[in-house]
Amino acid sequence: MGDVLAGIHATWEFDTDSVLIRFERGMRTPKLLQSLRERRVPHAALSAVTLNPGKRGTVVLHAVPRPGADPLLEAAAGQLKDGCDPYRLVLPAERGTLAEYYADELRALLGPDAARPADRFMVAAPEAPLSFKAYDGRAGFDGDRISFRWSWTGASSAKWKAGDQTFSVRELSGVEWRSPEAFDGYLRLVPRTGAGDPVLAGGVDAPGAPYGPAGVHGLRAAVRPAQADQDPAAVVFGLGYGPVHESLPFAAAVLESVRRRHPQPVAAPPAWPAGGGAIRRTSPSGSGTWGNCTRPAWSPMTSTGRRRRNCSRSCSGPRGLVRLRPVRLCPRTPVRPGSA
Repeated sequence: MGDVLAGIHATWEFDTDSVLIRFERGMRTPKLLQSLRERRVPHAALSAVTLNPGKRGTVVLHAVPRPGADPLLEAAAGQLKDGCDPYRLVLPAERGTLAEYYADELRALLGPDAARPADRFMVAAPEAPLSFKAYDGRAGFDGDRISFRWSWTGASSAKWKAGDQTFSVRELSGVEWRSPEAFDGYLRLVPRTGAGDPVLAGGVDAPGAPYGPAGVHGLRAAVRPAQADQDPAAVVFGLGYGPVHESLPFAAAVLESVRRRHPQPVAAPPAWPAGGGAIRRTSPSGSGTWGNCTRPAWSPMTSTGRRRRNCSRSCSGPRGLVRLRPVRLCPRTPVRPGSA
């Protein structure tokens, strides 16, 4: 169409196959929109166009993207406020007739798959390199690797013990972003997992779900901490740390890079033996395996490198095997790592 529609905080330029949205830079413009600068949205990425009355004598022209078409909205997962929605154009009420005209024109250009979720991202994510300061460290992304550098004032002891972290996007399946405007905001990386891995029942997106056979920590079948401040694959937000206009574009860029790359095949996990079975895994400290016993008797290593067991000492099995189900700890018979 080649026309331009100027609204509050943004200007839409209508091309033959897309809409170019340019955001203004000013004190009243939300910082997220300022950081995005501009976005080109293909007509094929839209599912609907609506026009509704706004606040204080305004109308709102809203181009609704298809699910899965925009990495920014996929990372946000419905947590954005209306004022930060990059697909809303607010205009004075006296321009309602003009806005209705452009809404009708856009609806006529929607593709035949507008009602279906997109099978790929159609809107570009913010470009790397990107970085932001979280409460417990600094996160950086260069387009291929994500780095977490812990702060000596905010990081938990678990993160200090794990050390600074670096992750390749090839090791990841996604990213979880919880808005810093929530009580416990965070950004957490989600590792790739094997589809046939029996350890993965319950999904990797739930707190306490296990990492995959080649997870981001390099451990096998390690369980994710339920709290983000204890997870070396996550950074937490706080007052003034990880603001939306810095952390959300970061999450969108990581998510887009993960989806763009073809993941490497995940190694198949060991087969479950008859009678319950066990799989091999290494200890979180990297100092050895978690047990010699195939009965549900071994607990994780303690900070002193000792283990407790609640089965008889005569129990034997291949070294490094352990049952992956909750165990009831017994205070008797402490055993040193590597002992049979």
